[in-house]
Amino acid sequence: KPRVHLTRFHGVFAPKRKHRVHITPAKRGKGSKSKSGQAWKNKTSAERHVAMTWMQRLKRVFNIDIETCEKCKGPVKIIACVEDPVAIKKILKHLKEKAVTNNAAQPPQSRAPPQIGLFERS
Repeated sequence: KPRVHLTRFHGVFAPKRKHRVHITPAKRGKGSKSKSGQAWKNKTSAERHVAMTWMQRLKRVFNIDIETCEKCKGPVKIIACVEDPVAIKKILKHLKEKAVTNNAAQPPQSRAPPQIGLFERS
């Protein structure tokens, strides 16, 4: 049926359990109303309905932290969000071509130890 929850939680994860507030990330449950009731009332309607950003969702679901730089550990600044499928295909095609040309330009590493002085030219 429409508007019916497909997932039912039992035990500690059930909606009316008092210990749910201690184990869920959103801190929702029977015991949370007394603690954060005033904070919820002080927020505006827009603040109450703000969803998580896609960076927060990636971090929560896949444990991918793209808010911090891997090299310098500083914050990452988002400069663009590309949503046009044609532009995405062009960018990915360019990156694939660039990877192929970079790999072709470098000769493979030699595995043999250097053999100096074995062959002399006369």
